[in-house]
Amino acid sequence: MCSQSPGSPNVTAPLRILDREGWGRAPEGFDAATLYACTLLQPDLAARVRDAFPVLGSPVGLAAEATVCAQLLQIVACGDSLTLADPLRDWAEELRRG
Repeated sequence: MCSQSPGSPNVTAPLRILDREGWGRAPEGFDAATLYACTLLQPDLAARVRDAFPVLGSPVGLAAEATVCAQLLQIVACGDSLTLADPLRDWAEELRRG
């Protein structure tokens, strides 16, 4: 879920990024939270993402973080992206502590 191959059908020429998986409205900060989730296995990079997107950790951003974390935990529960299981659980615990 967090990686795309170089020939991704979500990127067109001229450069346009298409997000077909999540049509519709999402909480503010949803994309930043998704990017953060994709960096959880690289703590230094994850910290840089948090620094780059101040919405993360803000009251409005916490809704996005909780949404992304819950979605990814559902994927893990289905047996996919298992390497993210522990970092996602840690993130969920941090979000619960608020």
